[in-house]
Amino acid sequence: MTKPVVLLAEVLSPATVAALGPDFDVREVDGTDREALFAALADADAVLVRSATRIDAEALAHAPKLKVVARAGVGLDNVDIKAATTAGVMVVNAPTSNIVSAAELTVGHVLSLARRIPAAHASLSAGAWKRSSFTGTELFEKTVGIVGLGRIGALVAARLNAFDMRVIAYDPYVTSARAQQLGVQLVTLDELVAEADFLTIHMPKTPETTGMIGAEQFAAMKSTAFVINVARGGLIDEADLHEALVAGEIAGAGLDVFTSEPPAEGSTAQALLGLPNVVVTPHLGASTEEAQEKAGVSVARSVRLALGGDLVPDAVNVAGGVIDPYVRPGIPLVEKLGQIFSALAQAPLTSLDIEVHGELNNYDVSVLRLAALKGVFTNIVGDTVSYVNAPLLAEQRGVAVRMLQDDISEEYRNVITLRGALSDGTQLSVSGTLTGPKQIEKLVAINGHGIELPIEKHHVVMMYTDRPGIVAVYGQKFGEAGINIAGMQIAREAAGAQALSVLTLDSPVSDELLEDVSAAIEADLFRQIEIVEA
Repeated sequence: MTKPVVLLAEVLSPATVAALGPDFDVREVDGTDREALFAALADADAVLVRSATRIDAEALAHAPKLKVVARAGVGLDNVDIKAATTAGVMVVNAPTSNIVSAAELTVGHVLSLARRIPAAHASLSAGAWKRSSFTGTELFEKTVGIVGLGRIGALVAARLNAFDMRVIAYDPYVTSARAQQLGVQLVTLDELVAEADFLTIHMPKTPETTGMIGAEQFAAMKSTAFVINVARGGLIDEADLHEALVAGEIAGAGLDVFTSEPPAEGSTAQALLGLPNVVVTPHLGASTEEAQEKAGVSVARSVRLALGGDLVPDAVNVAGGVIDPYVRPGIPLVEKLGQIFSALAQAPLTSLDIEVHGELNNYDVSVLRLAALKGVFTNIVGDTVSYVNAPLLAEQRGVAVRMLQDDISEEYRNVITLRGALSDGTQLSVSGTLTGPKQIEKLVAINGHGIELPIEKHHVVMMYTDRPGIVAVYGQKFGEAGINIAGMQIAREAAGAQALSVLTLDSPVSDELLEDVSAAIEADLFRQIEIVEA
């Protein structure tokens, strides 16, 4: 059996390769050589990159088999997420790999500014001994203001609490209870700016946060205060910062990130590098051996999940997150229900409800929406369908999708129903469940007709007017064609009414035989279903 190809487009640690395991054909290429990259992508199921390799629409066009792009780091500036999503390619990164390293670098900048360590080092290295020129300040009982109390901000708070600093923070999404756990006092941004001796920012870069620390904030700060940014270039307005530093509105700044990296010739960022009260580092937030290894190992694990057909918690372009073990077995079941639904639909789908009934109502089952859409579109579009592009396919086709939940399930612990409206005005529903210790996937209803049949690879679904001899007709025709019926369920409302028959077959049926049998029993619905495994 051919192993999936995992392409390493940049040098990654041995631990990363070890985390991939023996199940993949691991290949290497210089991702900065575009022609070599394009050639290597032709066979790749996954590609792992750092920051030098650009995975854009052009690269994706050379990767017909690609299922996942993994960035061994936090940022994704070198990956075109929109193009990847359209192509059905999952994008993953390692969002927590560098949080300790970034927090420790922040503390390093705080200490460097407080004790003027870089300037003192440069002076002594040049041969001068000027102790009195480098008098600093203690952190003890000073106030540090943290803008953004997320994962990194919380780590910074814990470390600076150990210096007996007063820690205040601005974050509109953090509760007072959470702040209290961290030993932090929540304040407004205006209060933080006015009170902080050290201001450090840990926010994502968005249109709302870009330049959020600027001239107005610098004017309100203490003249003895310092600002630190190891998060994203542009959160602090560089032109306003330069003016504030030159004018003495604030005492200094520690910067690891800039709006352009490296700072462009003649730019404000470059002007900041020459100021004596600025400590700078070249974007070192994730530059520790531990962070690099964590990032590689993390994305390697994500690649294993993605190529195994599973959802990935660190995927950035598909709803992921931690899936409860009780919910997880329902994912392949719902995918198969989606395939059955689309096989039975006699007109285009206009709306789809995913109904979850029973004990599953107590869990987060949002992942089942993705599974249903992936199943529905798997056999009706020409492109590869994944958890990534399935919602996009529904949106492009104007299909309205809803999740409905309740705890009512009379016959089974859980029942999941896909119920859709079709463009011809009809409705269609299929229901399934998992039964027994082995969690057997079963089809339990079609259009309200109750059945109970394990879901297998080959099925035929028939609806016809119930009358004597029908089973013998299609049984004989399948038998004469060498098609073995491995299982069968028949449901009807009453004698002589419409009947539903679902057959499990050992092999697929030719179109000619299907037409022959359908005509012989005068079927109202006659469909072959072939389940495609994820």
